[in-house]
Amino acid sequence: MSDIILCKTPKIKETPLILGIESSCDETAAAVICGRKILSGKIASSASLQALYGGVVPELASRAHTDAIDEVVEGALQEANVKKEQLDAVAVTYGAGLLGALLVGLSFAKGFAYGLNIPLIGVNHIRGHLAAAYLEDETLMPPFVTLLASGGHTAILYAKSETSFELLGGTLDDAAGEAFDKIARVLSLPYPGGPHLEALARDGQNVVPLPKMLKGEGGYQFSYSGLKTAVINYVHNAQQSGKSFSPADVACSFQHAALDILVEKIVQAAQEKKVDTVTAGGGVIANGYLRETLAAACQKAGLRLVLPAKERCTDNAAMIAAEGLIQYRQGNFSPLSLNAQAYIPLDLA
Repeated sequence: MSDIILCKTPKIKETPLILGIESSCDETAAAVICGRKILSGKIASSASLQALYGGVVPELASRAHTDAIDEVVEGALQEANVKKEQLDAVAVTYGAGLLGALLVGLSFAKGFAYGLNIPLIGVNHIRGHLAAAYLEDETLMPPFVTLLASGGHTAILYAKSETSFELLGGTLDDAAGEAFDKIARVLSLPYPGGPHLEALARDGQNVVPLPKMLKGEGGYQFSYSGLKTAVINYVHNAQQSGKSFSPADVACSFQHAALDILVEKIVQAAQEKKVDTVTAGGGVIANGYLRETLAAACQKAGLRLVLPAKERCTDNAAMIAAEGLIQYRQGNFSPLSLNAQAYIPLDLA
């Protein structure tokens, strides 16, 4: 049974009902879409439990997914007013993420799809983030450039089609989201760090001298390691010498240094590729300062900006269903032998 591809030749519908399931980290999520229209979205998060340990504990996350997934999926179907027999496919994250957490969602999706005899669609989590923009604008079509900024990736890509991307450049070391979480811990902010750092930055000024990342000569490459080290050294030196410093100023200055370059480079990429549309995806895109700065820059440059709603920038199932829709229309279905992968290279061609 392991090599079976469910429903090898189903009738492809233009607006199928797709159930999306996401369990790559600490959030158990399910959503139903009809075409590009979101009918429902449910999330059960174990973030409050993880916060007790200052970050995600994989074993605890896996147990939380196991406890929540049946109820979350049932809740998504009820909210969408859809019976499971009406579904046309099940899309599920198979990577990247925490292996145990991924296995919970993937195993559930396999059984669900097999029981209904409908296609299973394995989704690359990163492609899910990139597909989230399609849910905001039903008319959105490539070509466009997109900014990917998450806890694991930072990159600028050129979308040639719904299924083909050209990687223009990315981080040479750490990702933007990882840097936010690290600096949040240095400033003794609670988990998850990103939103707390953003809130603290609102009370600060951009006055702490920090390095600019590969500005000008770096093409579309980024580096967060040096910036992160500079902030850590600034805080530690102040603490060890007994000098007072403003955590809000540190947060604000770091946020400017980390995000301004992303805005500058994505606009540059759009102009170089001669496209009129910019999209973005990933948890960092929920940052209010980034959204405001990006919107202003695109307006000044005469570019159309399509941003996912904040709740669809962080991990969610609607984005997985959105990428599932793209694969469904291509007839790219997964066998029951599909396995979870903790790491997937950023190769989206």
